[in-house]
Amino acid sequence: MTTDITLKRGSRWTLLVWIGAALLLLTPALAMRFTKEVVWTPFDFGVWGAILALACGTFELAVRASGSLAFRAAVAIVVAVSFLTVWINGAVGIIGDEDNPANLMFGCVLLVAAAGAYVGRFRAAGLSRALLAAAFVQAVVAIVAQLMGSREGFVISVVFAGAWLLAAWLFGRAARVEAG
Repeated sequence: MTTDITLKRGSRWTLLVWIGAALLLLTPALAMRFTKEVVWTPFDFGVWGAILALACGTFELAVRASGSLAFRAAVAIVVAVSFLTVWINGAVGIIGDEDNPANLMFGCVLLVAAAGAYVGRFRAAGLSRALLAAAFVQAVVAIVAQLMGSREGFVISVVFAGAWLLAAWLFGRAARVEAG
């Protein structure tokens, strides 16, 4: 019965997330009707849809996995930062343009977070440690961006590092509640 209550509580939020994703997916189609500046192919829509589905699906699983508000908030932050990293890098690039190989460093941050989450068995304590590691790698990316003269890359990296730290703290809180 507890599981059913948790699912019911989360369904309102996940429904809003999926509706938001559908609206985001429709936005370029609408823009294409009003301007020649936006030209998307079916492949572009497929990639965009896959990114949105992965982000929303991850959030949905997290909502179902835990009733903890701290856990859910941390997952929302992680999904948002990961989504923005992929989206911005794919669209225009964070350091220079989207073809700049330095942008691959942002993928390394996501790999550290994902590998750490797997090693931590997707439990709050393990996720907290994984995101501390991701924040550290993101800080290194900020330093490299600064050394490369990319002010935008530096600022975005600092903001993302702060988001990773906030999510790590929230997972730490959720872990303390689980342990107690």
